[in-house]
Amino acid sequence: MTTQITTTNPIGHRPPNTGDLITVLSIDGGGIRGIVPGVILEYLELQLQELDGEEARIADYFDVIAGTSTGGLVTVMLTAPDENNKPLYAAKDIVPFYLENCPKIFKQIGGPFAGIIKLLKSLLGPKYDGKYLKTLVTGLLGTTKLSQTLTNVVIPTFDIRDMQPVVFSSYQVPREPSTDALLSDICMGTSAAPTYLPAYYFQNGDREFNLVDGGVAANNPSLVAVGEVTRQVMKGDPNFVPITPLDYGRYLLISLGTGTEKQTPRFDAKTAAKWGALGWMINNGSTPLIDSFQQASADLVVFHNNVVFEALNSVDNYLRIQDDTLTGDVASVDVATTTNLNALVEVGKRLLDKPVSRVNSDTGVIEPVPNGGTNREVLKRFAEQLSDERRLRETNCTAPEVVQ
Repeated sequence: MTTQITTTNPIGHRPPNTGDLITVLSIDGGGIRGIVPGVILEYLELQLQELDGEEARIADYFDVIAGTSTGGLVTVMLTAPDENNKPLYAAKDIVPFYLENCPKIFKQIGGPFAGIIKLLKSLLGPKYDGKYLKTLVTGLLGTTKLSQTLTNVVIPTFDIRDMQPVVFSSYQVPREPSTDALLSDICMGTSAAPTYLPAYYFQNGDREFNLVDGGVAANNPSLVAVGEVTRQVMKGDPNFVPITPLDYGRYLLISLGTGTEKQTPRFDAKTAAKWGALGWMINNGSTPLIDSFQQASADLVVFHNNVVFEALNSVDNYLRIQDDTLTGDVASVDVATTTNLNALVEVGKRLLDKPVSRVNSDTGVIEPVPNGGTNREVLKRFAEQLSDERRLRETNCTAPEVVQ
């Protein structure tokens, strides 16, 4: 039985079944480290503009864009419509946005007693009240809802009352109208990192949401995005027919990390064995419990993606860009000083020129791909594939209308 499902279609409003690929962009969570994928996205969009003109935007080329936490905010920036029905932000605007607003979202405490004040605040409640972030996203997004994005989006959150993930997905809106929430509410929910920002409550219709950071469920949302597309195929979305649920070889996936300090050991079992609840929540300027499960979930997704694309002989259709060598303040999610934010911009720039890396499916270790080139070179190739796919769909569509 074919279900008529209303979805948006990017790439000139031509659906995936008129081309060769299903294109997916995924952006991890990471607070202020959202600057790093911002740099990468600026380069990718520039390559697309060189191929297709200066009006080209990231949202024009992807069937779905997924983002968690800070990645969810970037996703909305790239896909929310302005008054001309164009993306609210170009990719080149992401980094300046972060440089301007992060110090106000994560207001730093200075002075000789800063450490004690921060500790007390962490013990008594979240480090930041989230008021500036709420004012910011509400002012930018107004009454724009999930159903109005310029391409399909997937943004994970976690409902602390129901103790289960809530995925705000363009694909699910027709089946679950209660998820057609304000984009500003979705941004607040997916960004509500425990201990950093307060949990976020809102009501949409008759449904209540009690949300915390999407990283609790999926800090790397690429697997959730692919799962949403697969479910859409299974339900007979006419925009995907005759693509089959197991046609994974048709995916083109770009997954952007925000950087970690994985290669710099911070704790060990002897130290952690002495921790109680407080030690797991606040230790050496970080939150080991939260950091651990977010890193674990992200790494498992990376491992899964590598295995699947390798098994389908499609490794060239999957690109994961991540820097796991961060140290000190640069690895933090909230040290929003001018010096640290600018350092993150440099991290992104250096990452472009680092070799493409993949997880070794036997050892689980991230290794450079022999003769794989740099991230910059591969992004340029992906831009060419995305441009070719867009043109193919335009060629195969004899009329501007598509089945809805």
